[in-house]
Amino acid sequence: MRRLSRRKALSLVKELDAFPKVPDSYMETSASGGTVSLLAFGVMAVLAVLEFFVYRDTWMKYDYEVDKDFSSKMRINIDITVAMKCQHVGADILDLAETMIMSNGLKYEPVIFELSPQQRLWHRTLLVIQKGLGEQHSLQDVLYKTVHKGAPTTLPLREGASLEPLSACRIHGHIYVNKVAGNFHITVGKPIQHPRGHAHIAAFVSHQTYNFSHRIDLLSFGEEVPGVIHPLDGTQKTTPNNNQMFQYFITVVPTKLHTYKISADTHQFAVTEREREIDHAAGSHGVAGIFVKYDTSALMVTVREQHMPLGQFLVRLCGIVGGVFSTTGMLHRFVGSCVDVVCCRFKLGVYKPTEVREAQASQQQNDHLPPLDLRPGEEARG
Repeated sequence: MRRLSRRKALSLVKELDAFPKVPDSYMETSASGGTVSLLAFGVMAVLAVLEFFVYRDTWMKYDYEVDKDFSSKMRINIDITVAMKCQHVGADILDLAETMIMSNGLKYEPVIFELSPQQRLWHRTLLVIQKGLGEQHSLQDVLYKTVHKGAPTTLPLREGASLEPLSACRIHGHIYVNKVAGNFHITVGKPIQHPRGHAHIAAFVSHQTYNFSHRIDLLSFGEEVPGVIHPLDGTQKTTPNNNQMFQYFITVVPTKLHTYKISADTHQFAVTEREREIDHAAGSHGVAGIFVKYDTSALMVTVREQHMPLGQFLVRLCGIVGGVFSTTGMLHRFVGSCVDVVCCRFKLGVYKPTEVREAQASQQQNDHLPPLDLRPGEEARG
């Protein structure tokens, strides 16, 4: 009974076979079929390799939501070189709540404003990247995917010793501020706290020494992510005027970055620039200096690096193999049918010249005429 049940089960399984084998004696091979098979295998190999590169690649996904974190502090990273001596300039921040934030986290370092050949090469490379980012925004995704801790993104140190005077001041470091609109500025004189506001001691600085030509090597918000290029990085402004005001209006967007190499809470920003000469007689009022006015956005962006799942990759490979086999098989049968039809019509004489067809027709008629019975001595007459 068990053997009988097994045989029934095997016969049932055989009846459900969706891949019946055709005997070799019933299969007919041809040179055209072999050529099409080779082409199909080649196309499948090329498409499989390209699909593998797509599987290895990643892309960035952007999600948007409302930023509900208003109590935390925001970090501002600064590296600006001003063409004035350090004892003549001062930097501080005044936010929307009239809260003056002292620049205790900033360092003042006397430097040379002109770049060395190596620094100039680094600066030109940075400008080329900035131009590419302005024309093709997809390059920002490439930077996100290639960042990793420890990558050099700041201006390299000057090589060797120089005899030039240290007539410029490099202001670098970071400051923590409230997540409200504020104004970071660099102007003449050191800042001091005042009960009625804030002030800079500029009375002892000669007006002839004013020169707010500057270079921004780094200006970013949030956690510093090495390898990411920000909109103002590499910006350099020079002016021959003593009373020149440079203004940067910035909108900051909180951003959470999650890649396979790094996770960080940083910020993106968009900037609008403006500069003008201070001339009270002409109605252009203000204070000479560098003013960075920033405001935070209510939206938060989450950037995640995503990868194609292995199951999806295998399904796409199966689709490539099946699709190429089906398509090449249909094309081969279609072309073969067309060739057979054309060849059969040639054999039937459809495409033969008129003279040839008439000669063949008359020959066939002569072949079908009965033979003439001639007696001896008689000639056939037409």
